[in-house]
Amino acid sequence: MKKCHITFQLNGSLREILVDPNQTLVRMLREDLGLTGTKNGCGEGDCGSCTVLLDDEPINSCLVLAAQVDGHKVTTIEGLADGDKLHPLQTSFIENGAIQCGFCTPGMILSAKALLEQQPNPSELDIRTAISGNLCRCTGYQKIVESIKAAANNCQGES
Repeated sequence: MKKCHITFQLNGSLREILVDPNQTLVRMLREDLGLTGTKNGCGEGDCGSCTVLLDDEPINSCLVLAAQVDGHKVTTIEGLADGDKLHPLQTSFIENGAIQCGFCTPGMILSAKALLEQQPNPSELDIRTAISGNLCRCTGYQKIVESIKAAANNCQGES
């Protein structure tokens, strides 16, 4: 099978890679680029554990072919921290006990980041709607919602 050459921005850096035409974005990120923060859950777009930002919009990377990101911008959980300094959402999830097993956390945080970029002071309903595509089997969502609200209150205007 002939590979596709793609060039895209990944976490702020230009990347070039050869991918199989039927390879999913989540597989490329995890297997070819070693970015294992993006989880491979259901493989059907139902759980949200594979959520990444494509041109700043949350998408299920299990449903997108790697070749489709050619010329686009992809942000994974690894791209949020600034060196050793965690993104305010990451810090808030830790401080507010929103992380248990951690499997859903990267997707939740990226969905929340997209929300806060568009709506810096979201209501609880806005938050719950924004993360509705991300399943969590551990926390019951309340601590996740509280963490997102706290991050919004603590970092108005930060990205």
